[in-house]
Amino acid sequence: MLFEQVCIIGLGLIGASLAQAIKDRQLVGRLVAVDRHALSIEAALKDNVIDAGSDSLLDVVEGSDCIIIAVPVKTVALIFEDIEQAMHKGLVKADCVISDVSSTKLNVVDAAKKVFHELPIGFVPAHPIAGAEQSGYSARRGNLFVNHSLIICELTSTEPEAIEKVSKLWKSVGAKIMNMDVEHHDAVLAYTSHLPHLLAFNLVEQLASHDDNMDIFRYAAGGFRDFSRIAASDPVMWHDIFIANKPALLNALDEYSSYLAKLRNLIDNEDSTELLGLLGRAQSARKHFGHMLTSTPYTKQLSDPSNTDNFMTTSSNASSAYIITPSTTINGSIHVPGDKSISHRSIMFGSLAEGVTKVTGFLEGEDALATLQAFRDMGVTIEGPENGEVTIHGVGINGLKPSNTPLYMGNSGTTMRLLSGILAAQSFDSVLTGDASLSKRPMERVAKPLREMGATIQTTGERGTAPISITGSAKRGSKLKGITYDMPVASAQVKSCLLLAGLWAEGKTTVIQPEISRDHTERMLSAFGYNVDVEGNKISVIGGGKMTACNIAVPADISSAAFFMVAASIAKDSEITINKVGMNPTRTGVIDILKLMNANITISNETYVGNEPVADITIKSATLKGIQIPEEFVPLAIDEFPVLFIAASCAQGQTVLTGAKELRIKESDRIAVMAEGLIQLGVNCTVTEDGIIIEGKGDNSESEAVFGGGEIYSHHDHRIAMSFSIASLRANDTIKIEGVETVNTSFPGFAELCNSIGMNIAVKSA
Repeated sequence: MLFEQVCIIGLGLIGASLAQAIKDRQLVGRLVAVDRHALSIEAALKDNVIDAGSDSLLDVVEGSDCIIIAVPVKTVALIFEDIEQAMHKGLVKADCVISDVSSTKLNVVDAAKKVFHELPIGFVPAHPIAGAEQSGYSARRGNLFVNHSLIICELTSTEPEAIEKVSKLWKSVGAKIMNMDVEHHDAVLAYTSHLPHLLAFNLVEQLASHDDNMDIFRYAAGGFRDFSRIAASDPVMWHDIFIANKPALLNALDEYSSYLAKLRNLIDNEDSTELLGLLGRAQSARKHFGHMLTSTPYTKQLSDPSNTDNFMTTSSNASSAYIITPSTTINGSIHVPGDKSISHRSIMFGSLAEGVTKVTGFLEGEDALATLQAFRDMGVTIEGPENGEVTIHGVGINGLKPSNTPLYMGNSGTTMRLLSGILAAQSFDSVLTGDASLSKRPMERVAKPLREMGATIQTTGERGTAPISITGSAKRGSKLKGITYDMPVASAQVKSCLLLAGLWAEGKTTVIQPEISRDHTERMLSAFGYNVDVEGNKISVIGGGKMTACNIAVPADISSAAFFMVAASIAKDSEITINKVGMNPTRTGVIDILKLMNANITISNETYVGNEPVADITIKSATLKGIQIPEEFVPLAIDEFPVLFIAASCAQGQTVLTGAKELRIKESDRIAVMAEGLIQLGVNCTVTEDGIIIEGKGDNSESEAVFGGGEIYSHHDHRIAMSFSIASLRANDTIKIEGVETVNTSFPGFAELCNSIGMNIAVKSA
């Protein structure tokens, strides 16, 4: 039992729902209530929700070790007087836990000070962020607080034990505990709750007073009903709240008025681009912050997006798993999602160009959507995405605006590294953040050469990770300086970061790479009219130019196609055709490696889309051979190695990979994580400093099982999860893969596409 006896004062929606939740879960020894409405007390006694009740606190409070105040905020002071009298009479102890549910806190704390002179050591101000359209005892719900936030405002005068007990009580009825000081609480709630309610009441009053009020309400659409729903709330309660939180609410109202005036201006001047940008940013921000706070992928809808009280903090799918029943044969003609690298760059370059860029085939995965959101946050008007189509209203090379909040990159290392180069040259400061996985990845590899160009950039911790803080060089009244940078390791992300910074730098910026890496940045800069000089492994740009908008058709991602190339190669009697795949020569290492392993791959319908080569790829079952992978192919297949390890496991003989240190600093240490999984499924392998040795278990029989069943932890790395999914085609038992929700970062719909060609993947939500 958390408490011997709890006394709830006020059996409205919140108080009665809390009483019901406590009773349902049998959390306390005895539950009593006070309410001035006799009918509410009678009903609660009849329903066995409370053990005793009265309209007077002194009648029932004796022996209570916890009192919860759930009355209108203006009445709280009177309740404190009753509690003080009960303490004086010895009915409750001085250390009795006292808490409340008020949506304002400064006035509640001030009232407690006036009544008690010194704040009670058991006083714990609290506020559940929950509600419903109906009010009163009859509207109670025992599950009202499940997955909703409960804000606790810790006071220095409060005993830690009292705070812990109140936290446990609310956790026990399903709430999630958050901490906030009283001033911050009132300011935040003024924006998120009090202002919306004030506007809803005002709008309904305005329309009800209109001459055509009957027609207005008769033909009101769903949007009006959704927005005005909260105007059905208790007017007495909200009157008290508006007055109690007057300073913070007036600040919010003044700020809203200035935004409203700006909006009126845009409509009056028919400023279509700016208006569209404002509306688009608002639409995406609602989803963006919801997903950011709950750590769900952008492509996963929140469990209850209509829940305006708590939509930001509800998550139904923080982690997921694949449960895969082995199948042996796959067939079909498929399309895989658009190329992620090109999708990222289309947003970046389209935003920095002059004019309107139209993108088709855009990858609507979490990583690319994080890039899109970042540029919306910097003032770029972007329409879509809708069915892979995006329209970008470019602001020009110097048109970006500072974001009001840190730019959130989700899981996208590409976005963080390339944006670092762009933002280092701006006239404003920036902070780049990411999820837990991205925050472990090294960022000094871009920060160090950017500093050589004159950038002021700070990474976090000894390992040089995110968050990254950047002071715009133009803000300091200086420009970046062009440099020649000899890259120690081939990396398209580092190369692209420096070339992008070079667009604003004085003079020439040259990057020399030890081996060829993917060249999407160079190709797309040329497509947007910016001159790029390529001499073998040396790429240069001269700062001060401009980009002109163009249309971008994003081809299918060869990294996504790689999973199905390996799948068809290792499965029995299988044939798969993957349509319109990007065949950029800096990306086709996976095909070259598979062909060396004796894969049966045919390329057809070769053409160009924009500056990028495209073709159909047909793959048939084959007896694969183990090989020594040529090091010159490593940077050309860096993202495809996890699934190539699956191919190597099914090959005859040994496969040796060297020169692949880059794999150890991806979303996970992909060499170590893949080795761990391969061993778990019965494949012998040895991890080396810069690669891996895999002992293939294939023979002349394509159908022999190579892998056993088992449980794989993907470390929330999308390519690890998808690679072990392909392994199921040569497994003899069920494979379960934990932590697959990040598959949506690059391949939304992966499981569904696999199942459409004959695999059997069940997705289980946590």
